[in-house]
Amino acid sequence: MLKGLGGLGDMAKMMKAAQDMQQKMADLQEEMQQMTVTGESGAGLVKATCTVKGELKGLDIDPSIFSADDKEVVEDLILAAIKDAQGRAAEKAQEEMGKLTEGLGLPKDMKLPF
Repeated sequence: MLKGLGGLGDMAKMMKAAQDMQQKMADLQEEMQQMTVTGESGAGLVKATCTVKGELKGLDIDPSIFSADDKEVVEDLILAAIKDAQGRAAEKAQEEMGKLTEGLGLPKDMKLPF
């Protein structure tokens, strides 16, 4: 019996774990394309929805804010809602990654390449 064989068994376990993690990462990437968050501004007058990956998917604007005099205000509210949605998306992405790394026995705050 070769003494080095035990090391090969450990290496095989590590390779399997790496493959499992790679698959879980791919699955999570796909899920995050479908997950959405909604940001808002103006107490809900403008809402922006985006994927957890940060892709803007929709805007919902209350018609009461449309007035030629308030054009800049409306633009600011739209930008604020989009930024809020993107911020929420980033938080959700971190939360989902934290669940994945914790499930793999890695530190929750470990930064993975995303």
